[in-house]
Amino acid sequence: MTTDTLEAAQRLATVREAMGRAARLTDRTADDITLIAISKTQAADAIRPLIDAGQRAFGENRVQEAQGKWPALREECADLQLHLVGQLQSNKAADAIALFDVIHSLDRPSLLTALTKAMDAADRRIPCYIQVNIGAEEQKGGCAIADTPALIKAARAADIPLLGLMCVPPADIEPAPFFALLAKMAREEGLARLSMGMSGDYETAIMLGATDIRVGTALFGERPSAARPDPTSGRGMVRNSRAK
Repeated sequence: MTTDTLEAAQRLATVREAMGRAARLTDRTADDITLIAISKTQAADAIRPLIDAGQRAFGENRVQEAQGKWPALREECADLQLHLVGQLQSNKAADAIALFDVIHSLDRPSLLTALTKAMDAADRRIPCYIQVNIGAEEQKGGCAIADTPALIKAARAADIPLLGLMCVPPADIEPAPFFALLAKMAREEGLARLSMGMSGDYETAIMLGATDIRVGTALFGERPSAARPDPTSGRGMVRNSRAK
């Protein structure tokens, strides 16, 4: 095992240990929760050690960035699962359907139409989460809370495999009430999964029912300082603003 792989394995073990502690409080185990390693801005060489350490689910924010590194990585390791966790433009729907296994950011009727058309053309149905603007923040993506039931109904009518709800709570505010609200919304709609929780709050999210957590910094360390700022990165930025 290389030094890089050993370090990645240690970070992965630390996160999974924390996951296990939180999960036990809800009568679950870490294996009941999907850990998505957020690899945005990370080069392939930085991702490989985590793959070698056993991580299999990864998340990206931009279709174009993912297209540049994941086809080769998937040739090296066939059982990887790739999640799109960032804002998706409707004109990128076909590219997203071709590359990703799960989409976490369905948030508006126009995107639903584009995804349905792309899935029909590709003869491939991709599981989706509806992203909810849980804090009603104007600068963020996500479906308004009041509009979410209608979007859920439309997605079901379009035969979109709907897994659950996703959210990014407001920055610098205790996230627990927002996680609890998302869980309540999912229960009311009969949705089983909750994509919520990042490096700074995934234990809280798990205790409040998260089934999928999106963790970047705790697994990779700080992102490269030269990386272009991402609209879904650091707290306080626009669109999906809390760091993953």
